[in-house]
Amino acid sequence: MPPIIEVKNLCKSFETKEGRVDAAKNISFSVEKGEIFGIIGLSGAGKSTLVRCLNLLERPDSGDVLVNGQSLLAMSPKELSMRRQGIGMIFQHFNLLMQRNVIDNICFPMEIAKVPRAKAKQRATELLETVGMTDKALAYPAQLSGGQKQRVAIARVLANNPEILLCDEATSALDPQTTRSILELLQHISKTMNITVIIITHEMSVVQQICKRVAVLDSGAVAEQGDVKEIFTSPKTEAAKRLVISGVRPVDLMHGKKMVRIIFDGQSSYEPVVGNVTLAFGTPVNIMYADTKDIGGSAVGEMILQLPEDPITAQRMIDYLKERKLVVEEV
Repeated sequence: MPPIIEVKNLCKSFETKEGRVDAAKNISFSVEKGEIFGIIGLSGAGKSTLVRCLNLLERPDSGDVLVNGQSLLAMSPKELSMRRQGIGMIFQHFNLLMQRNVIDNICFPMEIAKVPRAKAKQRATELLETVGMTDKALAYPAQLSGGQKQRVAIARVLANNPEILLCDEATSALDPQTTRSILELLQHISKTMNITVIIITHEMSVVQQICKRVAVLDSGAVAEQGDVKEIFTSPKTEAAKRLVISGVRPVDLMHGKKMVRIIFDGQSSYEPVVGNVTLAFGTPVNIMYADTKDIGGSAVGEMILQLPEDPITAQRMIDYLKERKLVVEEV
């Protein structure tokens, strides 16, 4: 079985007043059926261009996009239109029709597909139950919270029974608790409906919660790709490192200090790492940052420690931590 999506050497550029912009440079990756795959990068990394190329809203300059082994670029306009019906998109700003109530918003794509009204309304009612919005069927978008609007948008996309969902910064306008609930809903939909989900985001926390694999974009190219836990634990490129430790502001403020990032998982998540190293060397260390996350059902955490300025003691501490099977890298 071929991957449900395969991107091969995709390139896309634009001419602007400032000159040529290479928005996508030789991008290649594949996504398996039923997988939740992440595409992550900072602003300007090329995420929006890439997601629009995945369903040919933007036509690549070169390369190819295959869905179920078939090239989208080789399809006629009619064939491409049919294929797009199986690729749904969920956006950051919901794109609901403000003059229509919830159930009519969900019915809208079925109206375009000329589904009989009674059948469309029945399907919309089922989808409202799926996304937990049964009691809001007659409400209008202006009466809904951001999370409720996104649930309606998801139900509307599901109306056409897509094989693939492209989520373009779908949680960026939501608070953290609502974000978690929307991601849990997408996980449930992917599992129960066997729908492949591609999450496009700039937030590492989103990828950590929902994705198994991820591609890191930087300046229009894939800087790194692989298992989410592996990239979080041992990012190999500067682009991935920036995303992994984003938000750890104290690191930027401490110049000339010996600091290390340590990663711990499994049993080591519950061991008193800082206490043990302090006792072993009789010298305190300073905790600059600490967090523990659930990645793929495992507790995976990180600490950023400021070590003593004496280079010999600092190196002995690093060796001590590595001997205990912890990932240690200087930051």
